[in-house]
Amino acid sequence: MAIIVDLDLQLAKLGLSVGEFADAVGITPANIAVLKNGRAKAVRFTTLDAICRTLNCQPGDVLRWVPDEGAEDA
Repeated sequence: MAIIVDLDLQLAKLGLSVGEFADAVGITPANIAVLKNGRAKAVRFTTLDAICRTLNCQPGDVLRWVPDEGAEDA
């Protein structure tokens, strides 16, 4: 199972830089990079709320699930 973070898409739509976005959300650009690169192990609901408020979007616009290749349905 993989959770994909589509922040780049949303930032491009609004013309926001990573620095501007990080300032608006209240986290560091380094933590934005961790999210964008799929290395985050968790996201706090307060952070997700700030992301969605800043981007004026729903959580599903930023996060999506992709099944592992070769995984069988249960």
